[in-house]
Order: sequence, then structure tokens, then C-alpha cells
Amino acid sequence: MNEQVSSNVVWHESEVPRAERWRATGVSGATVWLTGLSGSGKSTVASALAALLTERGVLSYTLDGDNLRHGLNGDLGFSAEDRTENVRRVGEVARLFADAGVVALVPLISPYRAGREYARALHEAAGLAFVEVYVDTPLEVCEARDPKGLYAQARAGAITGFTGIDDPYEPPLMAELVILTAEVSSTDAARRIVTLLSAAGVIPDAAGERHVQE
Repeated sequence: MNEQVSSNVVWHESEVPRAERWRATGVSGATVWLTGLSGSGKSTVASALAALLTERGVLSYTLDGDNLRHGLNGDLGFSAEDRTENVRRVGEVARLFADAGVVALVPLISPYRAGREYARALHEAAGLAFVEVYVDTPLEVCEARDPKGLYAQARAGAITGFTGIDDPYEPPLMAELVILTAEVSSTDAARRIVTLLSAAGVIPDAAGERHVQE
């Protein structure tokens, strides 16, 4: 995936450096990218994580895929090209949230490895923490849940190009955390992510101490 840059534009750096902005509010930004099949439990884990972060006084925001398709990505369909663009846009927005000092939570199928690697590279280039969480739930479990009725429609041929049925899902090769939802509750999964963020100095540790990254 190639970074797209409009012609005749110049990047304007903020007159207030990130380190000073973060120090003023006592926060550190980061992105937690939850990937997995439809129905794997990504949004449920993200919701539990948001609750835990709020308890710790950490500002987070969930960039839900469906919500974004109501506005920012409302012009995109579900072809491979549109899915790639969907992930690209969300990665860019998550980077901006993280730069602002927010922990961006991204529960997005993001089926293609290249798209997720692009999002990671964006953050790494900007010196921002990026945590990839693979919500690893077997297809048969996701299909049995089928909360939106999408698998049934895909099996019936009413939906084509559906991830896991007639379009591939490429699992992460080096995710920071793998969640087996058949073995771990959403709350326990969220706690594991909190531990990762704490160890990385993004959020306060168990003692309430915050080590702001710069």
C-alpha cells in the first residue's frame, strides 16, 4: 500500500511540540488495532477496554468501522480496493487521534495484512505506539454468533466477497497480543491490553503512576 499525498501541499508542524502538549495534559496517545473476523468479538473487547481506560482516567475513542461508514467512509463499498482504502483512512485518523494524546481503539476486520502494516508504519514513522490485537475466533464460532446476519446472507449468495466465506482473511504474523475468545472473556482480554499499554508507558501503571512517552 503506497502512501497517497496530494500535489502542491506542505505539511505544517504544530508550534506546540507533541511532548509539551502531552505533558500539559499528562496523557500519552496510542492506537490499539483489534483485527479479526466479523463476529469475532472485536467491538465487545474494545468496549470493555474503553471502560477500563475510563476508570483509570485515560481518554480513549473508539473508531468503529460501521460508524465510520456512516460518514467518513460512507462512499466506500466492500470490494478489495474499497476495503484497502477504508483501512488506509482509518489508519490515518487513528494516527491523528494518537498524536492528540487519545488512545484510539480500532475494532476493524481489516482483512489484509498489508493494510494493517501500513497503519503500523504510519504510527512508527510518527513515533506513536501501535498495538495490534488479533481477536482469534474460529470461523464456525463467528458464523454461529452471526450478530448482524451477514454470514447467513453470504451463504445464501445475497452478499459476495464476504471475509471468511469467499474473500480471504490474512491473520497477523506478529501481533502484540492474540486473544482466543473461546478461552478468554472480553473483560480479561481488555485487562491484558491494559497491561500492555501500561508496560509501554502509555497509561498509568497499577500504582497510578504515569510515565509519559515523548
